[in-house]
Amino acid sequence: MRKSFLVFGSPRIEEDEIQEVVDTLRSGWIGTGPRVEKFEEMFRQYIGSDFALAVHSCTAALHLSMIAANIGEGDQVITSPMTFAATANSIIHSGATPVFADVERSTMNIDPKEIRKKITSKTRAIVPVHFAGRACDMDSILSVAREVNAIVINDAAHAIETEYHGKKIGVLGDLTAYSFYATKNLVTGEGGMVTTNNQELADKIKILGLHGMSKDAWKRFSDSGYKHYEVIYPGYKYNMMDIQAAIGIHQLEKLEKYAIRRNEIWEMYNRAFANLPVILPAAIELGTRHSLHLYTLLLKLEELKISRDDFMTLMHHENIGTGVHYTALHLHPYYHKRFGFKRGDFPNTEFIADRTVSIPLSAKLSDEEVQDVISAVQSILTKHQK
Repeated sequence: MRKSFLVFGSPRIEEDEIQEVVDTLRSGWIGTGPRVEKFEEMFRQYIGSDFALAVHSCTAALHLSMIAANIGEGDQVITSPMTFAATANSIIHSGATPVFADVERSTMNIDPKEIRKKITSKTRAIVPVHFAGRACDMDSILSVAREVNAIVINDAAHAIETEYHGKKIGVLGDLTAYSFYATKNLVTGEGGMVTTNNQELADKIKILGLHGMSKDAWKRFSDSGYKHYEVIYPGYKYNMMDIQAAIGIHQLEKLEKYAIRRNEIWEMYNRAFANLPVILPAAIELGTRHSLHLYTLLLKLEELKISRDDFMTLMHHENIGTGVHYTALHLHPYYHKRFGFKRGDFPNTEFIADRTVSIPLSAKLSDEEVQDVISAVQSILTKHQK
């Protein structure tokens, strides 16, 4: 057993991020300011989008995307039940109704054939969730969306580096929401970004995200002279701070270097677990790039004497943190009670949700730590195999 606990999803923070935060604090400008503007421009260039708008979370990015696209009461938005609550909650907070479409068991991504089955006259948007960093079948999804005149809002919380046919996810569809939460490939503690190629949507998000005040209202206290603002919409307090952007600027510069390390760990896991009673992540599709955000094992429960939760407990006893991505969203009490979902509605999602466990995958991990994870997984599964 390890002497210290290995935290699941612990981020790699280095001295340049720390110094940038210190410099930000000393500058006196710690709210939304020049570092946010710099981070937005760097991210826009990385994604290749026309616009990138920083906000305080991916949840905010999703919600603002819904509001900017005029999604509201009476509308339906199709998404995946294999996701975090924020995906559905952003739909609900816009006033619309989430409609779930089952996933493909192999990719864990929303199945375009299931999307088509859920289309109604009220369908206004489709929200593909690029699970674990794997690109959804965007050609099929965009085709369905065009047929019914629905907008596409990507939930790319896991998918910063993800590419589909040579393009980043953030330039496909109408809007894309990214996450910089503490466990993500690029971290700012809390934080998010919306990318789009639509100037009208970008302008609305910029204004809606800061109280509905006129564009670039944060500059009213700059050294170029005080500027009065006007409230144009009843907006939200969703802006990113310069303290967050100070971290993001340097994280983005190292994103590709960290991706190499994540790939090394991914391959080490694939080799180590090949003969165990688990289903490994599916091969990465040709013409796509996987962000390698989560390494998820599906336990072959029929070959084991323990449950998924037992496995996680035993990993904890080995001082190794794990995660569940995710409990099937439609089976959480709120969605079950409000929308009438029940077990059996989405069989592929439920199959995954009952078996899935995520193990540490971070650019911060040393070879020794990776070997600790491998040894623990191998030992537990071998010992408890039927």
